[in-house]
Amino acid sequence: MINLVWLVPLFPLLGFLINGLGRNTLSKAIVGFVGCLTVLASFAVSLGIFIELNSAEAKSYIIPIFDWISAGNVKIPFSFLVDPLSALMLLIVTGIGFLIHVYSTGYMHHDAGFAKFFSYLNLFIFFMLLLVLGSNYVVMFIGWEGVDLCSYLLIGFWFTNSSYASAAKKAFVMNRIGDLGFLIAVFLIFSTFNSVEFASVFPQAANMASGDSVLILITALLFVGAIGKSAQIPLFTWLPDAMAGPTPVSALIHAATMVTAGIYMIARSNILFTLAPETLGVVAIIGLATLILAAAIAVTQTDIKKVLAYSTVSQLGYMFLGLGVGAY
Repeated sequence: MINLVWLVPLFPLLGFLINGLGRNTLSKAIVGFVGCLTVLASFAVSLGIFIELNSAEAKSYIIPIFDWISAGNVKIPFSFLVDPLSALMLLIVTGIGFLIHVYSTGYMHHDAGFAKFFSYLNLFIFFMLLLVLGSNYVVMFIGWEGVDLCSYLLIGFWFTNSSYASAAKKAFVMNRIGDLGFLIAVFLIFSTFNSVEFASVFPQAANMASGDSVLILITALLFVGAIGKSAQIPLFTWLPDAMAGPTPVSALIHAATMVTAGIYMIARSNILFTLAPETLGVVAIIGLATLILAAAIAVTQTDIKKVLAYSTVSQLGYMFLGLGVGAY
């Protein structure tokens, strides 16, 4: 089952293509069925992988998909990493994603852009799965950028309302700030370790001294990426505004997937962060400050969606505090 992991992102991608290309011809019933079925199929495969991994002796598998970038000494394969962390995230993304798809069939039923909405949802799930499954920082970055694009399309889905369109732009721009940090970190990782593969970078990093200035710089830049994606101080204001999107979008972006991407990335890179205690201290402090500030703001809100948004930011702060004290 583990060797079939490529099916997990493939199903939502097929759903996106079918609903996107057939948006003017397919009935709403077929669109809803295709959208939900593709994510359910991904969940079924993810469940099989999770069960098989639990009983397997080895706990980490790299599944090569195809040779992707090969130029001189730069070799970046397109491959997936299956281990307990990615297997658990697969269940969360596909499981909650499926429930949100089912809810959307009713919630968006009277909307003229029903098929377009479902194609965006499927594409979001596809990119989120790439982010979780990538066996190197470059594949992770494709998913990272992809969920940004989809969140922009989904938050601003009702773009005829100018405030909704502005909220989508705000989310997109604020995430760009964080993504620049992530991108520079990836270049630094390559120049330091001559690879972006987790399986090659982490063993090399383990031999470096704790508190090495290069590691501190890399982890600080990675954390900038996580701040943007996971809505921490000072880049947290996009998340409450993102409630402008249809309710299923709020559930998908806030509850299930996109905002946990930064936390997943730090947990995945835990060896680098453990060897940079100064960065971990900053992670803990920003997490603590965010959880207190966001909870205080949530108490004063009168709009139920805003309360949910600020409470989400606060909960993410708790997660960063956990990461900052090394409780990966």
